[in-house]
Amino acid sequence: MRPITLVVAACALIVVPGARAQDLATTCHASSSYDLTIAPDALRFDRTTPAPKRIDLRNGQLGVEGTAVRLNAEDSDRLALFEHDLRALVPKVKAVAAEGVDLAVKSVRAETANLGLSAQTRGELDQRLAARSAELKRRIVASTSTHDWQGDAFDGYADDIAADIVPLLAADLGQQAVSAAVSGDLDAAATLRDRAADLAGDLRPRLERRMQALGPRIQALCPSVRHLYELQRDMRANGRPLDLLQVGKD
Repeated sequence: MRPITLVVAACALIVVPGARAQDLATTCHASSSYDLTIAPDALRFDRTTPAPKRIDLRNGQLGVEGTAVRLNAEDSDRLALFEHDLRALVPKVKAVAAEGVDLAVKSVRAETANLGLSAQTRGELDQRLAARSAELKRRIVASTSTHDWQGDAFDGYADDIAADIVPLLAADLGQQAVSAAVSGDLDAAATLRDRAADLAGDLRPRLERRMQALGPRIQALCPSVRHLYELQRDMRANGRPLDLLQVGKD
Protein backbone atom coordinates (compact mmCIF):
# COMPACT_ATOMS: atom_id res chain seq x y z
CA MET A 1 0.00 0.00 0.00
CA ARG A 2 1.77 3.16 -1.12
CA PRO A 3 0.08 5.80 1.04
CA ILE A 4 1.27 4.15 4.23
CA THR A 5 4.57 2.38 3.55
CA LEU A 6 6.42 3.74 6.57
CA VAL A 7 5.88 0.54 8.51
CA VAL A 8 7.58 -1.47 5.80
CA ALA A 9 10.48 0.95 5.72
CA ALA A 10 11.03 0.89 9.43
CA CYS A 11 10.94 -2.88 9.65
CA ALA A 12 13.21 -3.55 6.72
CA LEU A 13 15.78 -0.79 6.48
CA ILE A 14 17.60 -1.52 9.71
CA VAL A 15 18.09 -5.17 8.72
CA VAL A 16 19.50 -6.28 5.34
CA PRO A 17 18.61 -5.67 1.69
CA GLY A 18 15.57 -7.63 0.59
CA ALA A 19 14.17 -8.11 4.08
CA ARG A 20 10.48 -7.42 4.45
CA ALA A 21 8.26 -7.69 7.49
CA GLN A 22 4.51 -7.73 7.66
CA ASP A 23 3.03 -4.52 6.30
CA LEU A 24 -0.32 -2.89 5.74
CA ALA A 25 -0.57 -4.29 2.23
CA THR A 26 -0.42 -7.91 3.34
CA THR A 27 -1.94 -7.56 6.80
CA CYS A 28 -4.85 -5.28 5.87
CA HIS A 29 -5.10 -6.35 2.21
CA ALA A 30 -4.77 -2.69 1.29
CA SER A 31 -3.26 -1.18 -1.83
CA SER A 32 -3.10 2.04 -3.80
CA SER A 33 -1.64 3.09 -7.13
CA TYR A 34 -0.94 6.56 -5.71
CA ASP A 35 1.81 8.06 -3.62
CA LEU A 36 0.72 10.44 -0.90
CA THR A 37 2.16 13.81 0.10
CA ILE A 38 0.76 15.51 3.18
CA ALA A 39 0.91 19.28 2.92
CA PRO A 40 -0.31 21.58 5.70
CA ASP A 41 -3.36 22.60 3.65
CA ALA A 42 -3.99 19.58 1.43
CA LEU A 43 -3.45 15.91 0.68
CA ARG A 44 -1.86 15.23 -2.69
CA PHE A 45 -2.14 11.86 -4.42
CA ASP A 46 0.04 11.35 -7.46
CA ARG A 47 1.12 8.57 -9.83
CA THR A 48 2.82 8.31 -13.18
CA THR A 49 -0.01 6.40 -14.88
CA PRO A 50 -2.91 6.04 -15.58
CA ALA A 51 -4.86 9.29 -15.57
CA PRO A 52 -5.75 11.02 -13.39
CA LYS A 53 -2.15 11.44 -12.34
CA ARG A 54 -2.83 13.92 -9.57
CA ILE A 55 -5.68 14.35 -7.10
CA ASP A 56 -5.78 16.97 -4.35
CA LEU A 57 -8.05 17.00 -1.30
CA ARG A 58 -8.47 20.23 0.62
CA ASN A 59 -11.12 20.56 3.36
CA GLY A 60 -13.76 18.71 1.38
CA GLN A 61 -12.74 20.23 -1.94
CA LEU A 62 -11.52 18.00 -4.75
CA GLY A 63 -8.99 18.88 -7.42
CA VAL A 64 -8.18 16.58 -10.35
CA GLU A 65 -5.17 17.42 -12.49
CA GLY A 66 -5.24 20.94 -11.04
CA THR A 67 -8.91 21.57 -11.86
CA ALA A 68 -11.59 21.92 -9.19
CA VAL A 69 -14.39 19.32 -9.31
CA ARG A 70 -17.89 20.27 -8.23
CA LEU A 71 -19.23 18.04 -5.45
CA ASN A 72 -22.57 17.74 -3.72
CA ALA A 73 -22.70 18.45 0.00
CA GLU A 74 -22.61 14.77 1.00
CA ASP A 75 -19.55 13.96 -1.08
CA SER A 76 -17.80 17.09 0.15
CA ASP A 77 -18.44 16.04 3.75
CA ARG A 78 -17.17 12.52 3.06
CA LEU A 79 -13.98 13.83 1.52
CA ALA A 80 -13.42 16.21 4.41
CA LEU A 81 -13.83 13.30 6.83
CA PHE A 82 -11.50 11.16 4.71
CA GLU A 83 -8.82 13.84 4.85
CA HIS A 84 -9.28 14.36 8.59
CA ASP A 85 -9.14 10.65 9.40
CA LEU A 86 -6.16 10.00 7.14
CA ARG A 87 -4.23 12.78 8.82
CA ALA A 88 -5.17 11.28 12.18
CA LEU A 89 -3.92 7.86 11.08
CA VAL A 90 -0.47 9.04 9.99
CA PRO A 91 0.98 9.57 13.51
CA LYS A 92 -0.31 6.14 14.52
CA VAL A 93 1.46 4.60 11.55
CA LYS A 94 4.63 6.49 12.38
CA ALA A 95 4.43 5.22 15.97
CA VAL A 96 4.25 1.64 14.73
CA ALA A 97 7.12 2.38 12.36
CA ALA A 98 9.24 3.59 15.28
CA GLU A 99 8.36 0.41 17.16
CA GLY A 100 9.48 -1.51 14.09
CA VAL A 101 12.86 0.19 14.24
CA ASP A 102 13.26 -0.72 17.91
CA LEU A 103 12.22 -4.31 17.27
CA ALA A 104 14.61 -4.59 14.34
CA VAL A 105 17.54 -3.35 16.44
CA LYS A 106 16.59 -5.75 19.22
CA SER A 107 16.37 -8.59 16.68
CA VAL A 108 19.80 -7.86 15.21
CA ARG A 109 21.33 -7.87 18.68
CA ALA A 110 19.59 -11.13 19.61
CA GLU A 111 20.60 -12.87 16.39
CA THR A 112 24.23 -11.79 16.67
CA ALA A 113 24.58 -12.64 20.35
CA ASN A 114 25.73 -16.19 19.55
CA LEU A 115 28.37 -15.20 16.98
CA GLY A 116 31.10 -15.02 19.59
CA LEU A 117 31.85 -11.39 18.73
CA SER A 118 34.60 -9.58 20.54
CA ALA A 119 33.75 -6.89 23.08
CA GLN A 120 35.11 -4.29 20.66
CA THR A 121 32.87 -5.51 17.81
CA ARG A 122 29.83 -5.69 20.08
CA GLY A 123 30.44 -2.13 21.20
CA GLU A 124 30.89 -0.90 17.63
CA LEU A 125 27.75 -2.77 16.53
CA ASP A 126 25.73 -1.17 19.32
CA GLN A 127 27.00 2.28 18.33
CA ARG A 128 26.17 1.77 14.65
CA LEU A 129 22.72 0.35 15.38
CA ALA A 130 21.95 3.23 17.73
CA ALA A 131 23.08 5.80 15.17
CA ARG A 132 21.15 4.18 12.31
CA SER A 133 17.97 3.75 14.33
CA ALA A 134 18.09 7.35 15.55
CA GLU A 135 18.60 8.57 11.98
CA LEU A 136 15.74 6.44 10.68
CA LYS A 137 13.40 7.61 13.44
CA ARG A 138 14.22 11.20 12.57
CA ARG A 139 13.38 10.48 8.94
CA ILE A 140 10.09 8.88 9.93
CA VAL A 141 9.12 11.88 12.05
CA ALA A 142 10.10 14.37 9.36
CA SER A 143 8.62 12.50 6.39
CA THR A 144 5.55 13.98 4.74
CA SER A 145 5.53 11.88 1.57
CA THR A 146 5.65 8.21 0.62
CA HIS A 147 8.05 9.28 -2.14
CA ASP A 148 10.65 9.30 0.64
CA TRP A 149 10.35 5.53 0.92
CA GLN A 150 9.92 4.36 -2.66
CA GLY A 151 12.24 2.71 -5.16
CA ASP A 152 15.86 3.83 -5.23
CA ALA A 153 15.56 5.92 -2.07
CA PHE A 154 14.40 2.91 -0.06
CA ASP A 155 16.86 0.43 -1.60
CA GLY A 156 19.78 2.82 -1.35
CA TYR A 157 19.21 3.45 2.33
CA ALA A 158 18.87 -0.30 2.99
CA ASP A 159 22.12 -0.91 1.13
CA ASP A 160 23.90 1.74 3.21
CA ILE A 161 22.78 0.13 6.45
CA ALA A 162 23.74 -3.36 5.34
CA ALA A 163 27.12 -2.08 4.15
CA ASP A 164 27.63 -0.53 7.58
CA ILE A 165 26.71 -3.56 9.68
CA VAL A 166 27.27 -6.83 7.80
CA PRO A 167 30.99 -6.30 7.01
CA LEU A 168 31.64 -5.48 10.67
CA LEU A 169 30.21 -8.84 11.71
CA ALA A 170 31.90 -10.70 8.87
CA ALA A 171 35.28 -9.21 9.76
CA ASP A 172 34.95 -10.40 13.34
CA LEU A 173 34.04 -13.92 12.17
CA GLY A 174 37.00 -13.79 9.80
CA GLN A 175 39.32 -12.94 12.66
CA GLN A 176 37.87 -15.81 14.65
CA ALA A 177 38.62 -18.09 11.67
CA VAL A 178 42.23 -16.89 11.59
CA SER A 179 42.61 -17.54 15.31
CA ALA A 180 41.14 -21.02 14.93
CA ALA A 181 43.48 -21.81 12.05
CA VAL A 182 46.51 -20.59 13.98
CA SER A 183 45.55 -22.83 16.89
CA GLY A 184 45.31 -25.79 14.52
CA ASP A 185 41.50 -26.16 14.42
CA LEU A 186 41.11 -26.11 10.66
CA ASP A 187 37.54 -27.42 10.70
CA ALA A 188 36.42 -24.59 12.97
CA ALA A 189 38.29 -22.12 10.79
CA ALA A 190 36.51 -23.35 7.66
CA THR A 191 33.13 -23.23 9.40
CA LEU A 192 33.73 -19.67 10.54
CA ARG A 193 34.83 -18.57 7.05
CA ASP A 194 31.68 -20.09 5.55
CA ARG A 195 29.56 -18.42 8.18
CA ALA A 196 31.12 -15.06 7.43
CA ALA A 197 30.54 -15.50 3.69
CA ASP A 198 26.88 -16.46 4.17
CA LEU A 199 26.15 -14.01 6.97
CA ALA A 200 23.58 -11.79 5.24
CA GLY A 201 21.65 -14.69 3.75
CA ASP A 202 21.78 -16.59 7.03
CA LEU A 203 20.54 -13.70 9.14
CA ARG A 204 17.74 -12.56 6.84
CA PRO A 205 15.13 -15.30 7.48
CA ARG A 206 15.72 -15.31 11.23
CA LEU A 207 15.38 -11.54 11.43
CA GLU A 208 12.21 -11.62 9.36
CA ARG A 209 10.70 -14.20 11.72
CA ARG A 210 11.44 -11.98 14.69
CA MET A 211 9.85 -9.01 12.93
CA GLN A 212 6.54 -10.90 12.78
CA ALA A 213 6.04 -9.79 16.37
CA LEU A 214 5.03 -6.39 14.95
CA GLY A 215 2.05 -8.01 13.22
CA PRO A 216 -0.57 -7.32 15.94
CA ARG A 217 0.35 -3.63 16.01
CA ILE A 218 -0.10 -3.42 12.26
CA GLN A 219 -3.31 -5.43 12.47
CA ALA A 220 -4.70 -2.85 14.89
CA LEU A 221 -4.48 -0.24 12.11
CA CYS A 222 -6.62 -2.26 9.70
CA PRO A 223 -10.04 -0.99 10.89
CA SER A 224 -8.89 2.59 10.25
CA VAL A 225 -7.64 1.65 6.80
CA ARG A 226 -10.94 -0.05 5.94
CA HIS A 227 -12.85 2.98 7.24
CA LEU A 228 -10.90 5.21 4.84
CA TYR A 229 -11.64 2.82 2.02
CA GLU A 230 -15.38 2.89 2.79
CA LEU A 231 -15.44 6.69 2.83
CA GLN A 232 -14.12 6.99 -0.74
CA ARG A 233 -15.29 3.67 -2.20
CA ASP A 234 -18.28 4.89 -4.20
CA MET A 235 -17.09 8.38 -5.00
CA ARG A 236 -16.47 9.49 -8.57
CA ALA A 237 -14.64 12.41 -10.17
CA ASN A 238 -15.40 13.47 -13.73
CA GLY A 239 -17.27 10.22 -14.25
CA ARG A 240 -14.45 7.99 -13.00
CA PRO A 241 -14.15 6.20 -9.65
CA LEU A 242 -11.99 8.18 -7.25
CA ASP A 243 -10.28 4.94 -6.22
CA LEU A 244 -7.62 6.39 -3.94
CA LEU A 245 -7.49 3.21 -1.93
CA GLN A 246 -8.45 -0.43 -2.46
CA VAL A 247 -9.00 -3.00 0.25
CA GLY A 248 -9.46 -6.69 -0.56
CA LYS A 249 -11.24 -9.34 1.43
CA ASP A 250 -9.53 -11.18 4.28
